[in-house]
Amino acid sequence: MGYILSAGTSYPAYEMKQDSVVEFARELFQDTYKDIDRLLKVFHNGEIKSRQFSQKLDWYKENHTFEDKNNTYIQQAVLHGVRAISNCLSHSFFLKQPVSEKEVEAIFFISSTGISTPSIDAKIMNQLPFKETTKRIPIWGLGCAGGASGLSRAYDYVKAYPKANVLVLAVELCSLTFQRDDLSKSNLIGSSLFSDGTAAILISGKNSTLLKQSACPALPNIIATKSVFMRDSEDVMGWNIKNNGLYVVFSRDIPFIIKKWLRPSVQEFLQENSISLSDLKVFLAHPGGKKVLQAYQDSLQLSEDLLSTSKEILERHGNMSSVTVMYVIKSYMEKNKGIAGDFGMIGALGPGFSSELLLVKWKEIR
Repeated sequence: MGYILSAGTSYPAYEMKQDSVVEFARELFQDTYKDIDRLLKVFHNGEIKSRQFSQKLDWYKENHTFEDKNNTYIQQAVLHGVRAISNCLSHSFFLKQPVSEKEVEAIFFISSTGISTPSIDAKIMNQLPFKETTKRIPIWGLGCAGGASGLSRAYDYVKAYPKANVLVLAVELCSLTFQRDDLSKSNLIGSSLFSDGTAAILISGKNSTLLKQSACPALPNIIATKSVFMRDSEDVMGWNIKNNGLYVVFSRDIPFIIKKWLRPSVQEFLQENSISLSDLKVFLAHPGGKKVLQAYQDSLQLSEDLLSTSKEILERHGNMSSVTVMYVIKSYMEKNKGIAGDFGMIGALGPGFSSELLLVKWKEIR
């Protein structure tokens, strides 16, 4: 068992309304596509109203080297990583009193939008008073599935060490990967969806002394996880790495793949745990986009209410890759919706093509 004890976020400095980004995209793509007005409808059809970026919009109109973009990623990732961790360990909604960094045994760092060696978690440990013996587990390349995968690996850790407390930190600065010279439709679609964000979640084992610090009447307890890989699907989602940096790969077939492929995986997972779809009170899905959420709903025959938090996060923040599902979890918990005995599922899809599923049950802490 692994309890989701607390969560914290850090918002980038610049919030932009979708209308502002539409005009930016028009300027960039209008000479390439004669039907630009039709293509730009994707910005509003996706039902995203606002997104947050680490730089002003004018920054993205300029040419930047891979080195420049990656150095900006490192600086921003450390800044926001520190803030998200501090917010997570001191969030008064979740915790009766702040938790010391020295209580954390391991840090799982998740990202796919920049490169750093030593990894970002090491740089953060030079700014926050973690123990020198804190275990560092950086995970790169899982894309949108990374947040859910990080939580699964944290669950594995506290299952093995039930007294432990671990942090999952996800930092994605998707906007810094934007390529001005990429005039593909994939890049156009990406520019309508992706944004920047940072989130940290504290996971505690069943015998952790920190559980008594919970300020919530009930906590989501991770009781099982499942990873599923689709063979020969590398071209569905990911990066092409070129001299100028990371170029987005984003197949238009993703919603169709979800409808066809996801349901059997979910059903098998639930059957393994003697649960049915009708038992779920919530599905905390990574909102990859409006069509992705619709594919979840159609494939699993879910009511709109089960996905309402995911839709709200997509509307307010866009797709922050691995971070997004962690925003969804935090938002749902802050609404105090989960009550003891409720079953829920956390899910995300990412490059590979792959899925990560977590089954949770809300439980009182006494």
